[in-house]
Amino acid sequence: MHELLRNHIDGEWSEATSRKTVDNVNPADTRQTLGQVVKGGKEEATRAIEAAARAFPGWRRTPAPKRGQILEQAARLMTERKETIARALTAEEGKTLAESRGEVQKAINFLEFAAGEGRRLNGSTVPSELPRTFTYTVRAPLGVVGIVTPWNFPVCIPTWKIAPALVAGNTVIFKPATITPWTASLVTQCFVDAGLPKGVLNLVYGGGSEIGQAIVEHPEVRAISFTGSNEVGSKLYTDASRTLKKVQCEMGGKNPLIVLEDADLELAATATVQGAFGSTGQRCTATSRAIVVASAADRFVEQVVELTKKIRVGNGAHEGVDMGPSVDEGQFQTVLRYHEIGKSEGARCLVGGNRLSDGDLRYGHFSAPTVFDQVGPNSRLAQEEIFGPVLSVIRVKDWAEAIQVANGVAYGLTSSVFTRDVTRVMEYVDEIETGMLHVNSPTVGGEAQLPFGGMKATGVGQREMGQTAVDFYSEWKTVYVDYTGTKRDTKIY
Repeated sequence: MHELLRNHIDGEWSEATSRKTVDNVNPADTRQTLGQVVKGGKEEATRAIEAAARAFPGWRRTPAPKRGQILEQAARLMTERKETIARALTAEEGKTLAESRGEVQKAINFLEFAAGEGRRLNGSTVPSELPRTFTYTVRAPLGVVGIVTPWNFPVCIPTWKIAPALVAGNTVIFKPATITPWTASLVTQCFVDAGLPKGVLNLVYGGGSEIGQAIVEHPEVRAISFTGSNEVGSKLYTDASRTLKKVQCEMGGKNPLIVLEDADLELAATATVQGAFGSTGQRCTATSRAIVVASAADRFVEQVVELTKKIRVGNGAHEGVDMGPSVDEGQFQTVLRYHEIGKSEGARCLVGGNRLSDGDLRYGHFSAPTVFDQVGPNSRLAQEEIFGPVLSVIRVKDWAEAIQVANGVAYGLTSSVFTRDVTRVMEYVDEIETGMLHVNSPTVGGEAQLPFGGMKATGVGQREMGQTAVDFYSEWKTVYVDYTGTKRDTKIY
C-alpha cells in the first residue's frame, strides 16, 4: 500500500496544481485501493520540460563514464529494492510474483548493460581524402526527450528507455501509464537516489491527452520514445512529425508460433502455453497465433489443451497462482468481447471462453485462459491484437502456407518456428516478417544486450535495447580538422 503518489519535477516531489487525485486499484481485488496518485496536466508537463531544459547543459557536460556510474548505482539500488518493487508491480498490474520478480530483474540487467555504455559511446576515425586533415565522428545528445510508457511492463520498459537516454547525455520527462503509477514512482526513486542532478529526470502523472500532447507540442522536446497502442502511437508520430521531432514507437503484435510436422510437439505445446498465457497474455510478444501443419495439429492441440487446463488463475500475490487478472475493467471487457467474436466467427472454443467468478475471483478482472481451434487466418480473432489470454490455432496444409499465414497480418514483432529441419530454419529466417525470431523456443523474451523491436505496423524508428539503444537518443557529429596552417608551406612531398 502507498499513500499519495506525487510528480517529481526539478528534483522535488510535488502535487498537481489542480489538486485532483485518482485511485490506484488492485485488478485482482477491486475492493482494494492501493492509494492515490496526483493527476497532472499541461502546467505540470511544461514545468517538467522547462526543468529538463535547464538541467541539460550541465548533464551533457558530465563525462559519459560518470553518467554510467550513476546508472550502475541505480542498478544496485533496484537490486536492493527488488522485492518491494515486484510486490508493488503485482499489486497494481496483476502479474504473478514470479513474473514481477523476473521483470524487475530484466530492468536491472539492462541498467547494468546501459551503465557500461558510458564507456562505449564510441565514434570512429576515418581517413580523409584531403591532405593534412584529421576526420572523426562523435555522438552528441539530443536534449530533452519525452518517454511515454505502457502499463503492461511498467518497470522494465521505462528503465530500458530512461537508461540509454540518460547515459547518452539527454534529460528526460517521463509519463507513465495512469494505471501503474506506483511502480513508476519506485523506478524514478532508484534513479534519483543514485545521484541524478535535479531536473535530469522528471516524472509527471496524468492523461495522455494532456501530458502526452504537451510533450508532443513543446519546442524544447527534441525526441519522443513511445510504447503502446497503434492508435495512440500513430497519432503521436503524426503530430510530432510536424515539428520534426525524432520519434520511436513500439506498438502492436500478433505473433505466430509455427509448428511443422517434424517438431517436438511436447516442447512446442509447452512454449505455446507459456507464450500465450504468461503475464495474462498482456505483452506485445505474446504468442497469439499457433500455426500448425495439419498432420501434427490434432496431437499438438490435445497437448496444448491439457496444459491450459492446468493453469491456476488467481491473485498473483498468492502462492501457486500461474496467471493473474486483466489489468483493468476496459481490458477485461475487451478479452470477453473477443471470446464472443471467436465463437461468432465459427472457431471452436476448446477451453475457456468465459469470465471466472468463483469465490474471490468475482472481485477481480479474471478470464479463463482460452484456446480456439479451426480459426480462419483472415478472421478478426487471427488478425487483431487482443492483449489477453486468448490463443488462436490455425491449421495449414504445409510449410509454404504456414509462412504465408504467419506473414499475413499487419504486425511484425516476434515469431517462432518448431522444427528439426535446418533448411526450414534458414528459410524461416529469410522469409519471416518479424524483427525478432525464435527457433524451438517461445515467442516471448528478450535480453539486455540484444536489439528489441519489430517490422511493419509494429513499430517505427530505431530499435530499443542492446548497443542500438543509444542510437535513438543521440546524433552524429562528423569533425574535419585541417591542420595545414595558414602560413605553412602546404606542398606535399
